[in-house]
Amino acid sequence: MNILELSEQEINRRNNLQALRDMGIDPYPAAEYPTNAFSTDILAEFKDDAEPREVCIAGRMMSRRVMGKASFVELQDSKGRIQVYVTRDDICPDENKDLYNTVFKKLLDLGDFVGVKGFVFRTQTGEISVHARELAVLAKSLKPLPVVKEKDGQVFDAFEDPELRYRQRYVDLIVNNGVKDTTLPETTHRRRIRRCL
Repeated sequence: MNILELSEQEINRRNNLQALRDMGIDPYPAAEYPTNAFSTDILAEFKDDAEPREVCIAGRMMSRRVMGKASFVELQDSKGRIQVYVTRDDICPDENKDLYNTVFKKLLDLGDFVGVKGFVFRTQTGEISVHARELAVLAKSLKPLPVVKEKDGQVFDAFEDPELRYRQRYVDLIVNNGVKDTTLPETTHRRRIRRCL
């Protein structure tokens, strides 16, 4: 692909991809990342008086709020979204803080896939979250996603253009919550019909 055809965001993402490779981090590791929980299960099974549950989750980074040595990330897996609390000293226990200062804060973009190992807790604001102890880059996203904002159940800047939704079905499935709920049963139904015929 010609670099003149790329947007500024796509060029920045490709530069970040190369910077990850220069640091010795494989942005597309072929190994499987074992998970033991989904976001919906974590939220449904959480109990304040129980022992902190150790979880390993993976998903797409949909938002990030960096506040110095600590950050919050919204991670979207195949079933839903959950907040992840990331601190510099937890994911970088030794002297080298590059994983947080360089990789997490500068080289990871919205839409990238990350894996997180940690424990479940409730924040001071009352939101059930995962406190990250380990962070792994699973896949770098080279195309930017549209940013859909939601506040108090109201959606702003939604990805609604019908022509774009049909042309970019993958974006529609990632960004719009209800689309996956209708698409998966349709796909399963078609698969059953094909098997019968």
